[in-house]
This record gives sequence, structure tokens and C-alpha cells, in this order.
Amino acid sequence: MPIGMQVAGAFSWRLLVVVAAIAVVVVLVVMLQDIVVPFLIALILSALLAPMSAFLQRHRWPKWTAVLSCFLAIVVVIGGLALIVTAQIRYDLPSLERRLHHSVASVQILLATEPFGITAHDVNKWVSDGVSYLQAHSSTILSGFQAAGSSAIHVVEGLFIIVFTTLFVLIDGPRIWGWVVRIFPRRARLRLDVAGHAGWKTLTSFIRVQLVVAITDALGIVIGALALQLPLAIPIGVIVFLGAFVPVVGAIVGGIVAVAIALVFNGWVPALAMLGIVVLVQQLESHVLHPFLTGSAVKVHPLGVVLGVTAGTTIAGVVGAFFAVPFIATVNAMVTAAAAWRPGDPVPAGSTVAGSDAPDRTDPED
Repeated sequence: MPIGMQVAGAFSWRLLVVVAAIAVVVVLVVMLQDIVVPFLIALILSALLAPMSAFLQRHRWPKWTAVLSCFLAIVVVIGGLALIVTAQIRYDLPSLERRLHHSVASVQILLATEPFGITAHDVNKWVSDGVSYLQAHSSTILSGFQAAGSSAIHVVEGLFIIVFTTLFVLIDGPRIWGWVVRIFPRRARLRLDVAGHAGWKTLTSFIRVQLVVAITDALGIVIGALALQLPLAIPIGVIVFLGAFVPVVGAIVGGIVAVAIALVFNGWVPALAMLGIVVLVQQLESHVLHPFLTGSAVKVHPLGVVLGVTAGTTIAGVVGAFFAVPFIATVNAMVTAAAAWRPGDPVPAGSTVAGSDAPDRTDPED
């Protein structure tokens, strides 16, 4: 047997085993998605709140007070944004109805001309066909509403998991991680602990960077929308803020929404101006904010971001797109730290597995 074939065979069966293990993990995640997704959201939220909680505790705040204060701050921010968005929608609603009516009339005139040739009779026929379709498939639609009700129950359950997981991670995160590490063989514990601390540091850095970038993008777009007198400026900013947590793809989607609203309600000239503002904000983010804030803490190539978001979207839709980049960044940091660590190297500060769990330094197999 040629040596090349032996090496290829050895690599092939090991690769198949790894792929099979990953497939089993993916299947389990899909089956338990109602638990896994809230748990991952809780980890992201914990990575966002942990530095704030640590800061308060360093200034002699009791742990429970610090954690609850962080939760209260998040609730106040989310509630305030919801109130502002609702108030602006109610304030702009009469103007939106007039602008939308004018836009629809303009589109009807455009469609009635050549080469479209779509008349009001054609539109009425399509509406009638749509009503008939809804009546014929009313049972299917009703089952869809029932499924939506079931989904609402899952959302409540997910919120329960998110709140309690975040609380316990912030309160007792090191002890929980120490228990997880002790499940593994003794010789692997310190290496795994080093990898875990590196991954957590990368995750907190990533979330902090994305938060600053999201706020900056949202403020830039809101200021531009207000300068152009666009309706729904605050809701547009909220959409851009949420989209910024999905690097590259989220910024594109948020920009499309802003330009589309400008085109529908204000015309093509404000839409072009809004497009210029979106491009300017994204260029500032890509060439100023990210290089300045990220540094060497989060190393993910733009190609890896695009491929990761695409793969995550293919596997799990919007949820996969949201978690793809932090997952890639965290796993990359963990693998790099685990590969670089050697027995005798310093252990992470605050490690809960050092000491009695450290491997024998004289054992050549360690």
C-alpha cells in the first residue's frame, strides 16, 4: 500500500469521525433548540453585563446589588426604546398615511403606463383572487395561528431561561465553569480552563465592540434621517442597532430598510442621500471603529465572517446568523489558547481548577 494512500486513509477516517460527532451535536442542538437558543442568548447577555457587574463589585457594591442593577439598567434601556419607538410611530402616523397614499397613487400611475400596462381592473382582479385563496385555505391559516400561539408560549419559556441563566452566570459563573471543567480528565482540565478563559475574554470583547459599533451606526443613521426629515427615524435607528450585531450582513439589511423607507415616503432624491449616509457610516465603521476598538482581542477575517453568517443562516436562519460570528470568534480563541498552552505556563487569574487539579509537571506525558 503506497504511503500516500495510508496517510490519506488515516486522515479520512478521522475526518469522518469528527464530521459525525459534529453532526450529532447539530442534531441535538436542533432537537433542543427551545433550550439551547435561550441559553446562548443568556451567555451573550452575560458577556455584556459581566464587565458592568465586575466594575460595580470592585467599587464595593454587594454582588446581588450589582447584578440586579445591571438587569434593571437593561430593562430601563429596552423599555425606554420601546416607548420612544411607539410614541414616534403614533406621532408620524397621520403623515405616514398621507405620504403612503401619495406614493401608492404615483405607483399606480407609473404601472398604468407603458411598458407595464397594469390597470386598476387588473389590480382589483388580483385582490379578488387573493381573497378567494385565503377563503379556500382558511383551515391552513387557522393552524398557522395556532402554531403562533404555541410559539408565544415557547417565547415565554425562553425568557424564563434567559433571565435565570444570566442571573446564575453573573452570580456564580466561575464555580459553574469549574464544575464543567472537572467533568473532563484531570490532565485536560488546566488546558480546557485556559481555553475557556480565552474564549470568555474574546466573547466579552466581541460583544463590547459590537455594542459600541451598533450605537454609533444607529446614531449616525438617525441623525442623517432627521436631517433629511424622514419619518420613523427612531425605528430606523433601532433596526440598524439590532442589525449591527450581525456583522456585514446586518449592516446591509439595516441600510436597505433605511433607503427603502426614504424612497417610499420621501422620493428618490432623499433615498439617494440616505444611501450616501449609510455608505459613509459603514465606511467609518469598517475603517475607523473596528480597527480602533477590536485590536488583537477579536481576530476574525472578513471572509470568515461572511462564510460564517451564510452557514449560520443556512443552518438556523436568523438565529444562526446572529450567533455565527461570536461562535467563530470564541471557538477560534479557545483552540488557539489550548494549542499554545504548555504545562508550567501561568494559569488564568481566578482559575477554579488550578492547584490540586494541576497535572504532574514531571510526567512526560503531560
